[in-house]
Amino acid sequence: MILGLYEAHLPVSDLDRSVDFYSKLGLELAWRKGSIVFFWIEKEKSWLGLWEGEAYKTEYHPSLRHLAFRVKYDDLKNSLTWLQDLGIEAVPFAEGDSVDPFVRPSQGNASVYFKDPDGNSLELMSFVEVPDPLRNIPNKLSFAEWERLLQENKQES
Repeated sequence: MILGLYEAHLPVSDLDRSVDFYSKLGLELAWRKGSIVFFWIEKEKSWLGLWEGEAYKTEYHPSLRHLAFRVKYDDLKNSLTWLQDLGIEAVPFAEGDSVDPFVRPSQGNASVYFKDPDGNSLELMSFVEVPDPLRNIPNKLSFAEWERLLQENKQES
């Protein structure tokens, strides 16, 4: 199921300075919002998340203990069964209560979360092709909601 690394995260003290640094290394800026930026490591395959702020020094922060593995979209749809067969429980994302895989149209990806035996945050992620009319959906969607919107968008085109 796992194809490679999807993302890794690092905490940074000065986001603009870090953007300059990683740009000099030849990484392409993929996405920026507030105090978070993502660079492509391998375009459309893996990226590096940089998180600016002080919170990571005193509490859990995804930039310290989080890895995401790249998987195919169809495999992600069946990821809960795969994890269960391995004896691994999925966990909710952030403050959520659902463990079901979900789509982030604004970021063009889909995810499900779980933890390793030491409590490190792990994620299975897939890139999702998002038609232009659906790119501005800011919230997470279930796979059923996402696929319904895709179908409606095709019918309107």
